[in-house]
Amino acid sequence: MTELHIKNMVCGRCIQAVKSTLEAHGLHPQRLELGYVAVPETLDAETITQLSADLHVQGFEILDSAKSKLIDRIKTMIISKIHHSEVLDLKVNWSDLLADELHQDYHYLSSLFSPVEGITIEQFIIRQKIERVKELLFYDELTLSEISYKLGYSSVQHLSTQFKKVTGQTPSAYKNSRGAIDGRKPLDAIV
Repeated sequence: MTELHIKNMVCGRCIQAVKSTLEAHGLHPQRLELGYVAVPETLDAETITQLSADLHVQGFEILDSAKSKLIDRIKTMIISKIHHSEVLDLKVNWSDLLADELHQDYHYLSSLFSPVEGITIEQFIIRQKIERVKELLFYDELTLSEISYKLGYSSVQHLSTQFKKVTGQTPSAYKNSRGAIDGRKPLDAIV
């Protein structure tokens, strides 16, 4: 059995793209999750090199160091929680959540993440939340109050202040311009 950790697998379509690439190489993925794949086959260096090249063309990268894998797991957990949860708990304690899920001390995770990504875990979380706000504003199905609740903000004012700090626009101005000044970004490009 071979386990691969793959960077930039952030959504269901990513999982399907990686699955198709693996199957094109004659592999039979048994477990596919955001950022992780297990195949029953043992892969030689040549197969990994070819697979890596094909995945790279699609914007994915096979991670080889333990630290890189851990950083990618941090990002994947945050993205999954923010972008794939129905409602984000107002009282979510990110440091406890990450430490518990990854079985690592949060201070270690933080000291690992910041130098590599150039921002703190907290800043990454804020940027992911703002990107989710942009998405929800763009689709115009929820009020700002509903969006605030959905993403675990304590108030609409808190969301608005954070949104303006990150984008330079108020949520209303962004919605009216449909993101003309600061458009949406791919989830794997938010840093």
